[in-house]
Amino acid sequence: MRNRFDAQLAQLNLELIEMGTLCEDAIKETYKVLLNEDKEAAKEIIAHDSVIDRAERDIENLCLKLLLQQQPVAKDLRQVSAALKMITDMERIGDQAADIAEIVATAHIPVADEMVTLKEMAEATMNMVTSAVDAYVKRDLDIAQKVIAADDTVDELFIKMKKKLLDIIQKNPADGECALDVLMIAKYYERIGDHATNVAEWVEFSLTGVHKGA
Repeated sequence: MRNRFDAQLAQLNLELIEMGTLCEDAIKETYKVLLNEDKEAAKEIIAHDSVIDRAERDIENLCLKLLLQQQPVAKDLRQVSAALKMITDMERIGDQAADIAEIVATAHIPVADEMVTLKEMAEATMNMVTSAVDAYVKRDLDIAQKVIAADDTVDELFIKMKKKLLDIIQKNPADGECALDVLMIAKYYERIGDHATNVAEWVEFSLTGVHKGA
């Protein structure tokens, strides 16, 4: 019985890694389409969100099998319960990548200095998602806590971007609509950082039994 449980747990880890990779790729692609203003590629990101949704459903089904059929002990129960919570945040990351792509698909956003900050936000959030899933698979509390700490960097970048855009609007109100589109994109990246933090906090719970949001 335990061998079967361990095999299913290994499958859960594999599927979480795959879902994390899908989320990371989605974030990476949002910055590419933004930089190139590639509206067709943006539409592909929106359509690809359904793949992340399907990954969430598959992992949810596997978690329920583990809970209902295997009767896990307390430590294992925390691990599976944490995975169920994590995939909800990961699915939201996919949604927000699609939200960024929708803005690119419908708006005109000229390449500007602000793109440097957006690139930093995209890279930071990609690393957070990858590391959070890595922390879960490796059962590594240190990695999870580093992800949680990294959210401060994303928040600081968002504040920096907001100040830049407010300055642009004040100096040239005609650029206001474009500035607001860029601000929304930055806000979506900031939310992705929040969701990656949530994932890391659930990893922390799976290892310690304590959740900071509780």
